[in-house]
Amino acid sequence: MAADQAGDGRDDIRQFLDALWLERNLSQNTLQAYEQDLRDLLAYLEARDLQLRTVNGAILASYLAHRLQQGAALRSVSRARSSLRRFYAYGLREGWVPSDPAQDLPPTRSARYLPKVPSEIDVEALLAAPDRDTSLGLRDAAMLELLYATGLRVSELVGLELSQLDLAAGVLKTFGKGRKERLVPIGAVAVAVMERYLAAARPQLLGNKVHPGVFLNRRGTTMTRQRFWQNITRYSELAGLPQRFSPHSLRHAFATHLLAHGADLRSVQLMLGHSQLSTTEIYAHVAQARLQALHAAHHPRG
Repeated sequence: MAADQAGDGRDDIRQFLDALWLERNLSQNTLQAYEQDLRDLLAYLEARDLQLRTVNGAILASYLAHRLQQGAALRSVSRARSSLRRFYAYGLREGWVPSDPAQDLPPTRSARYLPKVPSEIDVEALLAAPDRDTSLGLRDAAMLELLYATGLRVSELVGLELSQLDLAAGVLKTFGKGRKERLVPIGAVAVAVMERYLAAARPQLLGNKVHPGVFLNRRGTTMTRQRFWQNITRYSELAGLPQRFSPHSLRHAFATHLLAHGADLRSVQLMLGHSQLSTTEIYAHVAQARLQALHAAHHPRG
């Protein structure tokens, strides 16, 4: 039975495993290992309202990093990488995906799997993509600016309410995992765009309704995570960027760019809402790797 294009991916996994059994005659233990890896990926995606067929390489890298951060052995994560590569190669062959998001996953050679972080130039191009002369474009610009300025999770962004904002003080209050409260500063540029959105665009979207949410859809109700995901993908394409952005791409960029410009790790941890400093340390590795690459490329003795 063909998998539903908007389904949860379980049929895709089952067809892939059946094909492995028929074509490769693999052992039951090997098939079970593939199945476990893919079901773990599916659970990771479902918790973020994502689907197997629409992910990109950055999301898959984030999943492998998540496995390591949760204490998985390096051998297990390396096996998961192989499972993803074989699964998406099969999906490309069967026409489930237009391109293979797993083909460029680098080998798991170290205990830290570094996420692919967009450059500051690419982020600026993304932020400039929405048409700020329309109510929906101004809303989208405000969402992108706020996400990059604060590193919020997408669920925290779309669920933000007016009572959580204090633009005069340049801060917002948010509730992360386990409803843990934290205060996050907002930069001056994001504050200015937010003030313009709240004054001009939000009233047009709200109409005659009353709603506590900050970011509203054209019906005057809360925007979904899926819709924002679609919007950020569309704007990355509109900006002509080499990689499609995801909401987590801007969270990665927020943390890495702060560290690259001298922020301390503990402060970034607090702003991201990470319970463990070790979870934040991956961004320090990314920032260091980027600085080394810049040095090698531009220093006369690099």
